[in-house]
Amino acid sequence: TQAKLYQDYVNQDGKEAADRYSARPGYSEHQTGLAFDLIGTDGDLVTEEKAAQWLLDHAADYGFVVRYLKGKEKETGYMAEEWHLRYVGKEAKEIAASGLSLEEYYGFEGGDYVD
Repeated sequence: TQAKLYQDYVNQDGKEAADRYSARPGYSEHQTGLAFDLIGTDGDLVTEEKAAQWLLDHAADYGFVVRYLKGKEKETGYMAEEWHLRYVGKEAKEIAASGLSLEEYYGFEGGDYVD
């Protein structure tokens, strides 16, 4: 569960560090059913493989955006996760083309976990 996963990260790295790369229980986008991570058959996160790159290049065509963009840590409250895709629907192409985080695009505040 997200609660166990988060607590394991806190035990391993401390709360401040865990908040940079893991959602607190009840706040994971995965729990909404709108987000997923690109994971290879070996269980590792993938972004460099050819199939993963195709998905990233065409995600917006199918309503998905890379949720946590590099350089947008302060806006989102999370470290960059180029493997984490979020469904947003028909606005995905506009959001992706803008280079904005979801927080910036929709005008809401992100988490305050990242310095």
